[in-house]
This record gives sequence, C-alpha cells and structure tokens, in this order.
Amino acid sequence: MRDQSVHELATIGFGRAVDEYERARPGYPAEGVAWLVDRLEIDGSKTVLDLAAGTGKLTRQLIPTGASVVAVEPVAEMRARLERKLPGVDVLDGTAEEIPLPDSAVDAVAVGQAFHWFANARALTEIHRVLRPGGRLGLIWNARDESVDWVARLSEIIEPHRGDVPRYVSRRWERAFATTPHFGPLEERQFPFAHELDGETLVARVASISFVAALPPEQRERVLADVRQLAATHAALRGKGTFPLPYRTAVFVTERIG
Repeated sequence: MRDQSVHELATIGFGRAVDEYERARPGYPAEGVAWLVDRLEIDGSKTVLDLAAGTGKLTRQLIPTGASVVAVEPVAEMRARLERKLPGVDVLDGTAEEIPLPDSAVDAVAVGQAFHWFANARALTEIHRVLRPGGRLGLIWNARDESVDWVARLSEIIEPHRGDVPRYVSRRWERAFATTPHFGPLEERQFPFAHELDGETLVARVASISFVAALPPEQRERVLADVRQLAATHAALRGKGTFPLPYRTAVFVTERIG
C-alpha cells in the first residue's frame, strides 16, 4: 500500500503538471551543485540517492560526477518522465518515509526542492538508515527572489491558493533536525541564480506548482491569466521577449551521526 505520508496536493498537482514541471522548472546553479557535490564528497566511487527526484532535475546534474545515482520518486507520472529522460538511472517507487533500499546502501542522499514536503523524524530516521556511517545528506532549493518587485507581485498572485502546502522559505522544515539525534549541524550556503524565460514559460512555471495544478480548472485558469497579465503589463517585463526570473538558491549539508 502507498505510504499515506505523501501530501495529497503533491500527488494530484505534480501528477497533473508533469509536462509543465519538466518544461518550465530550472535546474540548479552550477556553483551550488558543485558545492553540494564537494560537501557530500561525491565521486565516481560513491553511490548517491536522489530522494523525491521528480522528473530528474537534480539527478541529471549529479550524473556527471561519475557516481552511481539511484532516484526515488513517489508520484507515478513524474517517475515515468524521469525514466524516459534518464534511462540509465535506477528509478524506484518510494517515499522518504519508506525508501526501497537496504541499510547502509548509499554514501550520500540529495534532495532537490522537496525536503519541506517530508520534514519529519520518520523521514530522517529512514534517511539515516540507508546512509553508510559517515554519509551525508544534502538539501537544495531554488527560492524566488521576492525582493524584486515583479517577483513579489507574482507571489501575491500565487500564495493565496497555497492552503496547508509547506514552503521552504518558512524554514519550519528545520525543526525536524532539532528533534532528531541522527544528524549533525546544518551547513548552509546561498547562491544567486536566474532562469531566463518568456511570458508563456513563466505561466507554465506557475502551472507546475502543485497547489496551482490541483485547483479546479476555472480557478486555475484565472491564476494563470493573472500571470499572463503581469508578464504583459509590468514595467520590468512588458515588451520583452525573454527576461530572468531571479532566485536565491540555498544549499544545506549535514552529516549522519551514529
């Protein structure tokens, strides 16, 4: 039976929006991934788990390290897309709370854009189980830079529809580490990042958000229409073929204890 810890809107929304997710979501800045790889001590002799891998945005940036990469993803539609995109990667159906790997199976675990979905003691205990002694856990997020006026306005369109869906920038996910003995202190680095896109790709980027994709069709279309209007009328975007969507990319690394 599927582990019911997967948030319903993650299953519904990401299942519906897999095309938009793959087309409009960026990868991660090269400098951020390089720092993550260095701090996780990933090389060609290691095995790495990309947990909650989605369509493989982070997976494909880990492959050039030469490490053996295993991807675990619970949403069937995203997992299928990952398998098609990266046929050489071992892709498994599983959740953070029920990882389909034996004890001490991997040298590192990486989580891209997802840890806030399962920031709980059960997930950290399971991650600890599959890590070898001395292994490390790395987390990475692209967070929209809301200090930029038009990005703040974009968030004003999106956020009223969030409901109880967790968000990285709340930092509530850090509480899980405070209540578990399994990992050491979090080491953090921030990297500026920009994703060049056009108006319709911006619309697809918003459509890829789980709780937007899960809205009733008419409500979803109103949200996307507001995004199109923003792209067409905001002074920073109006009349431009393409423009950068600015992010602050945050990377965290912690070491397995015990």
